[in-house]
Amino acid sequence: MADCVFCKIAAKEIPSNLVYEDEQVTAFKDLEPQAPVHVLVIPKKHIESVLALSDEDRALVAHIFVDVIPQLAKTLGVDAKGFRVVANTGEEGGQTVKHLHFHLLGGRSMQWPPG
Repeated sequence: MADCVFCKIAAKEIPSNLVYEDEQVTAFKDLEPQAPVHVLVIPKKHIESVLALSDEDRALVAHIFVDVIPQLAKTLGVDAKGFRVVANTGEEGGQTVKHLHFHLLGGRSMQWPPG
């Protein structure tokens, strides 16, 4: 999508602090971190939100959760003590960029409820 900031980051049209990349996924440090470790994991394919996922996206989502996030947690040193993965969806869910993304947060104790 031409005007999507995350699509532009994935295409390297906008610089980011990249921490992971493969053919399907890009992960980079959040510009406004809410924890000592705060990385955004995005599919390179433009998908607006969790609600826009389709059957053809099953392998992509599995790749993100089975391969990418565990590897990032280990690389970033939050695997042993724990971390949180969040997907904000819609206005009331706190989604500010209309491109599916997962926040990987760690390096501090997470509170519940999140707020």
